[in-house]
Amino acid sequence: MDFTGLFPAATTKLTETGALDLAACSASYERMIEAGVSAIIVLPMLGENPCMSLEEKEKVVRNAIETANGRVPVLSGLAEVTIDDATAAAKRYQSWGAAGLMAFPSTGYKTDRRETETWYRKLGAATDLPIMIYNNPIAYKVDVTPEMMASLADVDTLVAFKEETGDIRRVTDIYNTVGNRYKVFCGVDDLILESVALGVDGWVSGMTNAFPNECVKLLNLLNAGKFAEALVLYRLLTPAFHLDTDVKLVQYIKLAEHIVSGAPEWVRSPRLPLEGEERAHVSKVINDTLVALKAL
Repeated sequence: MDFTGLFPAATTKLTETGALDLAACSASYERMIEAGVSAIIVLPMLGENPCMSLEEKEKVVRNAIETANGRVPVLSGLAEVTIDDATAAAKRYQSWGAAGLMAFPSTGYKTDRRETETWYRKLGAATDLPIMIYNNPIAYKVDVTPEMMASLADVDTLVAFKEETGDIRRVTDIYNTVGNRYKVFCGVDDLILESVALGVDGWVSGMTNAFPNECVKLLNLLNAGKFAEALVLYRLLTPAFHLDTDVKLVQYIKLAEHIVSGAPEWVRSPRLPLEGEERAHVSKVINDTLVALKAL
């Protein structure tokens, strides 16, 4: 598959009682596919992967593939504690029809360089699916550095890299260290303009769940080199994009989807729906964005 373009990290829709709402999931995928995204990533951290049972994960993956119906590839997030569980999960996702994986380091332990490289090397050997390395040291305290990427360059199944350090200088450091060995994706919404200017291949986006048409338009403008036109839209969307970088991004983005499209905002424990001043703040950001988009 072609690792370029906009790959939304899809939320997993739930009912108020916490059950899967597959119809709402499908409706969300349809909005994004019709807007022109390049792929769909289900069961990322934004999709509450660790809170889902194996049966639920299979339902989510198969439902997404059925909904996409060949129009775009469907990738799955992979978040496990042990490498045995990770390699077994990779085989399961492949058997369910996933076209690729977005793989986290161990979610149960802060691995050092040797352990992190061993993790991805063993995972890469366990499947022939293409793998995107998920690098988010802010949240998970493990940083896959450009030097580590160079060390892993011989693992053919490691094909892409989601860059989420929050340090825009890292993009250039990656290219200077490993050239074009990996497809590099911007992993935070509020750095997409800067990342495209530095040459990234794609964007793994959270707020595309709420604003699919606008995010597709933004990336298309950037890829066409129309930065002045894109800057107007980027500045307008940035307050909403900032919500993608908070520890409560699941609740924030689900509330954004609810406001924009009526999608269910329910989350699974230990998360709780937003309330009080926090809910009012997120609601205001999204409603202000809608007003500004209408004026634009």
